[in-house]
Amino acid sequence: MNGLLHEAAHWLVGVAEAIAVAVIVTGLLQNLLYLWQLLLAARALAQDPSIGAPAVLWRRFADAAPPITLMAPAYNEALTIVESIRSLLALQYPNFEVIVVNDGSKDETLKVLVEAFELTPTHRHYPLAAPCAAIRGLYAGAKQPRLLVIDKENGGKADALNAALNLSRAPIVCSMDADSLLEPDALLRAVRPFVDDPERTIAVGGTIRIANGCKIAFGRVVEVGAPRNVLALLQTVEYLRAFLMARLAWSRISALTIISGAFGLFRRQAVLDVGGYSHGTVGEDMELVVKLHKHYRRLGKPYRIGFTPEPVCWTEAPESWSVLARQRARWHRGALETFFRHRDMILNPGYGRIGLVGFGHILLVDVLGPIIEIFGYVLIPAFWLLGLLSADYLWAMLAVTFGFGIVISVGALALEEAELRRFPDAKSLLILMGAAVLENFGYRQINNFWRVRGAWQFVTGAQGWGTMTRRGFKTS
Repeated sequence: MNGLLHEAAHWLVGVAEAIAVAVIVTGLLQNLLYLWQLLLAARALAQDPSIGAPAVLWRRFADAAPPITLMAPAYNEALTIVESIRSLLALQYPNFEVIVVNDGSKDETLKVLVEAFELTPTHRHYPLAAPCAAIRGLYAGAKQPRLLVIDKENGGKADALNAALNLSRAPIVCSMDADSLLEPDALLRAVRPFVDDPERTIAVGGTIRIANGCKIAFGRVVEVGAPRNVLALLQTVEYLRAFLMARLAWSRISALTIISGAFGLFRRQAVLDVGGYSHGTVGEDMELVVKLHKHYRRLGKPYRIGFTPEPVCWTEAPESWSVLARQRARWHRGALETFFRHRDMILNPGYGRIGLVGFGHILLVDVLGPIIEIFGYVLIPAFWLLGLLSADYLWAMLAVTFGFGIVISVGALALEEAELRRFPDAKSLLILMGAAVLENFGYRQINNFWRVRGAWQFVTGAQGWGTMTRRGFKTS
């Protein structure tokens, strides 16, 4: 009997050590990957420095800049839509149009647009190249010839973008959120790859920044500041790491799998060639980029999908735990929907770097990573308390989780300050530096629980976006 107990105890110790090793190795691989992204992003920024002065940018690119259609879906945005659209109409770009899609709003979104811009019903011939719900009417006005409003039945964001895609007359379209704010020269900076490499470039993403804590006047961020809300502050560091570091690095090796739906430029014909935005997913932005990769890889045509950090779109971050939890679960569910919808690309050398590196990264970080990390958070301390695991394994996990995380977060902030210098004062930088350290002690771990919730929603077939309450931009 004692021998059986001894064998069982020995087996439990072996299982505990195996789980600990798996958790530590997975965490180490993820953090080494983040470190590689940081170094690659630093190199990319050093080799392609920012064009600082807008006047220089205008002289170099204005004449060659192609026409652009800004596509802004709006659902129940009556309180903020007018100011947002006025800021879009004032962008510094030589030839553009703004198409606002009232996606079956239940409030007075359409009414306030019609009254504010003196719009009247109009007609425009358009093909039904991309599937969308029924369009009820089009509105335009003589005082704002750049503005077209589509009123349609509710169909969701992807459906609204398809409607705008059908009505667009420009070769380049820009997808965005109606409640986001673009910097005045954002389009001119974002269109550079289309001008420099017009034959291959089919999509370009820009940087998304957190507007909480900034001063806003007339639809413009006039002073950048650190958020006072702790949750928004942690997200500011998170966004810096995600955009300035990760997406720039993936773009550098031609393995970028997502362009944010809040701000991205696409060649219109390329989007139509893959059927427009896909319905039945909450990750329509990632789904479109993966479809474009897949289409061009199958055709064997040279193409470029990139990211440029200079153009900035400002968005409001959730300031409550419940809203943020729903957002992150939805994001993760969208990533898994795209990953498994295109599972034939997973580690498939036929799709080049996007199949081997891009989908390999999603498999490690998004599919396996959250589940393994959650197991680590629960089982390793439990095994240690039960005496089944030595303290060495516990300290190793803590070192991998916290040590690397702090280095990566602080490194991303240092990269932003060295290359782009968006934050105007030392106080804001010190606050963000503290947040870069703080986020590793609880916030990132909670994020993994939200991602596991998103995975469960995907497995159970949950649908919908959930309620995403916003406070609205504070203006000065």
